[in-house]
Formats: sequence, C-alpha cells, structure tokens
Amino acid sequence: MEVLLTQLETVWSEARDIWLAGGWAMIAIAAIALAMFAMGLHIWLQLRATGFRSVPEETWQRWVDHPLEREGRVGKMLDLVTGGQSIKETSNYFEQLRVTETLPFERDLKVMKICVSAAPLVGLLGTVTGMLATFGALSSGSGGDKTMSMIAEGISEALITTETGLVIALPGLFFQYQLERGFEAYKSFLAHLETACHQSFHRQSGRLNRLAMQRVAQRTARERVAQELHRRWRAGVLRRTDDSESAANTDVIEHPTEGADVPSFS
Repeated sequence: MEVLLTQLETVWSEARDIWLAGGWAMIAIAAIALAMFAMGLHIWLQLRATGFRSVPEETWQRWVDHPLEREGRVGKMLDLVTGGQSIKETSNYFEQLRVTETLPFERDLKVMKICVSAAPLVGLLGTVTGMLATFGALSSGSGGDKTMSMIAEGISEALITTETGLVIALPGLFFQYQLERGFEAYKSFLAHLETACHQSFHRQSGRLNRLAMQRVAQRTARERVAQELHRRWRAGVLRRTDDSESAANTDVIEHPTEGADVPSFS
C-alpha cells in the first residue's frame, strides 16, 4: 500500500510539473477537455435512457398493435405517435417526436465536435507562444544559465501544449465517433418505428374498410329482402281483395236481393 501511495505521489508531482511548464494554454486545454468529456458523458447517458437497444424488435412491433402491453420510454413514444386518424397525422406526430428527440443530441454533438477541434488548436497556440518566449530568450544575448533556462522553458511550453492538445483531442475524437454511431442507430430506430406504425395503420384501415363493406352488403341484402317481402305482401293483399270482390259479385248474381222486381218473360 505504501508503495502504491508513493507511486501516486510521484505521478502527481510529475503531472503538476508538466502542467506548470505548459504555461497559460494548459488552463484553456483543461477547460476544453472538461467540457468535451462532460458533454460526451451526457450524450451517452441520454442515449442509454432512450432504451431503444434494450427492447427487442419483436417486442416493440407487438406493442404497436397492443397498446396495453407498452412500457418504458419506447412505450411512451408509441403512445404519443399512434393516436393519429390518418397517415398524414401520424407523420406529423413522428415529425414532432424527431424534433424533440434528435435536436438535443445534434446540438450536444456539435458542441463536442467544436471542443475536439479546439483542443489541438489551443495547443498549437501554446506552441507559438512558447516559441516566441524561446526567441525572446535568444535575443537577450546574455548566453548564461538564465538564458538557457528561459530557452528551455519556452521549448517546454511549446512542446507540452501541443502534446496535451493532441492527447485530449484523440480520445475525444474516438468518443465522438462512437456517440455519433449511437445517435445514427437511434435515428434509424425512429425511422423503423415510423414505418411499422404506418404499416399497422394500413392494416387497421384495410380491416375497417372490409368490415364497412361487409356491413354495407348486409344492409343492402336486408333491404332487398324487406323489399321483396313487402312486394309479396302487397301482391297477396291485392289478390285477396280481388278474390273477395269476385266472390261478392258471384253471390249477388246467384241470390238477388229480396223484394226486388224480377222481370217476367210471359
């Protein structure tokens, strides 16, 4: 344990000496590094919070048609976008979802990209100031130990700032690349989700259209049956009326009314 503590103290002492030898540019590089990695960590946590990698495709595709089974962040997104009454309305919901979900990632990635680009540039600026300090020491012309010390400090500042800027920028560049890949995967997931919702809407619309056509056909058939029954009923009534009138006429001819004068043919 004591050996480990001794090594840590040695490393800390060397890092402090290097930091002090880098000059003022090291403060700017440290601020850029802090902002860059803090922003990268924030983006990474936000991507994990979306939960799109933890939900299998078969699960969320089932959630599209079964709202009661939805859960988590993906389930909430489906609740927001599946209430449209038309394809256009569903597309508008997805457009709003993309704005609220992707714009913060795009903004943070731009900030991180600026930080990655700024770190080596600030290191280069420290290199320029270090070389200026070196040339200033050479121009003093005294040639003693003081001049050599000033030259060494200028060269150290020039080299350390460049090295530190590159050391900060390279891992930041790879980190940014991984985050951009995750962000592109998230955008692909949203596009796939929109396609699945549109397909589900088409299936439901086709099913509703078929049901509506069946209902129309059933109603038409019922109306035809009713019309036919009504026609037959009217035909039966007319037939009974005609039969009754015929029977009445026949009865009058065969049985004339009492008291009536019957003509005589004598």
